[in-house]
Amino acid sequence: MKDELFFDSNIICYAYDLTEPSKRDVCLSLVEGVFRGQIMGIISNQVLVEIFNAFTRKLGVPLDKTNIIVSSVIASKQWYKLDYNHKTLLRALENSQSFKSPFLDVLISETMKENGISRIVTENEKDFAKIPGIVVVNPFKQ
Repeated sequence: MKDELFFDSNIICYAYDLTEPSKRDVCLSLVEGVFRGQIMGIISNQVLVEIFNAFTRKLGVPLDKTNIIVSSVIASKQWYKLDYNHKTLLRALENSQSFKSPFLDVLISETMKENGISRIVTENEKDFAKIPGIVVVNPFKQ
């Protein structure tokens, strides 16, 4: 059985970030593993938006290259895409204060939980570790 991992935006961003070669190698291997069908990669529409914003606003990736990267994930049958609804949003609003985690991270976790996903690959252990039912896989600590 394939590993089933929800991908946080930082992992996708590092896969294409030339300024962090050691992190890039680790993350690119994971992303390529999804495209090759070795890992069941799960991503949400929210994370796709976060990737787009990070590429264009923080990393300075040209818009045409950003569109190709994001579009390739969207078009790929190897990536399972999730979305959230208003009920997910309400749960995230309710839980973000009690979990003491950033709202957008709680929204990701609520989207994961409603779809039966518990494992997230991310560098952000600090915030996701506070959320019950979520298991953090930090690829830089393995």
